[in-house]
Amino acid sequence: MKKNLMLSICAVLLLLLAACGNAGTSTNAADNRSSNASSGQAGDRPASDSTGEQRIASMSIHLTNDLLALGITPVGSVIGGEAKAFLSHVADRLQNTTPLGPVKDPDMEALLALKPDVIYLDEEFSGDDQAKFEKIAPVHVFNLDDGTWHDHLKAIGKLVNREKEADAFIDHYAKETEEVKSLIHDKIGDGKVMAIRVTAKELRVFSTARPMGPILFDDLGLTPANGITDMDASKPYQVISREVLPDYDADAIFVVVNSDDEAKNMFAELQSNPIWQGLKAVKAGHVYTIGAQPWLDYSAIGNQMAMDEAKEMFSK
Repeated sequence: MKKNLMLSICAVLLLLLAACGNAGTSTNAADNRSSNASSGQAGDRPASDSTGEQRIASMSIHLTNDLLALGITPVGSVIGGEAKAFLSHVADRLQNTTPLGPVKDPDMEALLALKPDVIYLDEEFSGDDQAKFEKIAPVHVFNLDDGTWHDHLKAIGKLVNREKEADAFIDHYAKETEEVKSLIHDKIGDGKVMAIRVTAKELRVFSTARPMGPILFDDLGLTPANGITDMDASKPYQVISREVLPDYDADAIFVVVNSDDEAKNMFAELQSNPIWQGLKAVKAGHVYTIGAQPWLDYSAIGNQMAMDEAKEMFSK
C-alpha cells in the first residue's frame, strides 16, 4: 500500500510540473507578441513586396522614373506639383503606387502607413528633413545636380542589384541618340538651337542646365543659339521679352507650351506677332512644338521617351 501511495504522489507531482511548464511557455509567447506590437517598426514592416523586391518609397518624381526604367515600381511616390498627379507619360505604370503628395509638401501619414523598407530622397527638397524620414525607414539621398541622369540610374541600379539593366538602358539610349542626331542634322545642318517655354504670364528661354539643356546640347550635341551659354547654368531658364528673340539668331526653336488655355492663347498671340514671324527659324519652318512631359522630366525614362518622340518628329 505504501508503495502504491508513493507512485500516486509522484504521478500527481509530474502532472503539476508539466502544467506549470506549459503556462510559462504561453506567457513568454504572449510577452514576445506584445513586444513586437509595441515596437511598430521592423517587427511589423514587410521584408519585401510580393515580387521579393524592396518596398521603395520615392520622394522624387525623377527618382521614381529612374526606378521605372529599371523595371521597378515603387510602393509610393510623390506626384507632380503642377499636374497634382503622377506625370502623364508614366501614370499608367504607377497604377499600384500610392500617391504621396507633392515633393515640397509630402503626405507623411501615407508614407508611414506604407511601411517601406527604404526611402529615396532628393537632396534639394528633402535634405534638411532627412531625420523625419529616417524615423520611418532607412533613406538614400540623391543630389540630382551631381552628375547626369546616367549617373543617377547607375547609382540606383547598384542599390537594387540591377547594374546590368542600367548599363543596357544607357547603351540603348546612346545608340538611338546617334540616330536622332543624324536625322536632326538632315533637317537643320549645323544650325544653332534654342528652346523656349510659353506660360500664361512668361516667355522663358532654357539654359544649358537640366531639364532641357542636357538633352539638347549634351546628348544630341546641338549648337546653342547666341547667348545660351552665357546664361546662369545653375538655373533652368531665364525669363525674357519677345523683343529679344531675334538676338538669339536661332536656326531652330523647340517650344514647350503649358497646357492651360491662358498659355495657349499667349502662344497664339506670339505666333501672330511680326517679331516672331521674322525669326530665321520660323521662316525656315524649323519650329518644333514639344510637350512638357516627357521633355522636362530629366530622368532615364523621361529622356528615353523624349528621344523616341524626336526620332518620330524628325523622321517625317
